[in-house]
Amino acid sequence: MKSFITNLGRNVGHVVGILYQAGRESIDQVIKNILPFMAFIALVIGIILYTGIGDWIANLIAPLAGSLVGMLIISVICGLPFLSPLLGPGAVIAQVVGTLLGSTLIASGSIPARYALPALFAINPQVGCDFIPVGLALGEAEPETVEIGVPAVLLSRMITGPIAVVLAYVASFGLYPGN
Repeated sequence: MKSFITNLGRNVGHVVGILYQAGRESIDQVIKNILPFMAFIALVIGIILYTGIGDWIANLIAPLAGSLVGMLIISVICGLPFLSPLLGPGAVIAQVVGTLLGSTLIASGSIPARYALPALFAINPQVGCDFIPVGLALGEAEPETVEIGVPAVLLSRMITGPIAVVLAYVASFGLYPGN
């Protein structure tokens, strides 16, 4: 009985030690990687909202949302490697164009409802592009990997964005009755 209690105490102590170390490592990751990222994103959102550049770009490209070709152009613009990390945090283009499409153009019948699904993919190729450096840091990637990985993902989003729009357009056939 005495050896059972000793073994139980030792095993419980081992598990508690593992959990304690995992908690320490988690807090360390949050302090080193996530909090600076959150501060940076808050700064970028503040700049985008204060300058109004996101609204300006969104209002500039919103008229393109009425056709498949226009949505492909929106997808390429939102997926541009130098724009997508800045457009992602505030999701300004997605908010403005999405609201314009849904509550104004589709609801009034100006454009067919079948454009709703492709429009969703057209305005969102930048999703996640702002998190790439943090994700690589959390994965403890080497600096060379970050130097190559970030541009590779940004370029791939610019390529896969229009492909997603076309696939969504094809998938939307028959989705909405009468369109």
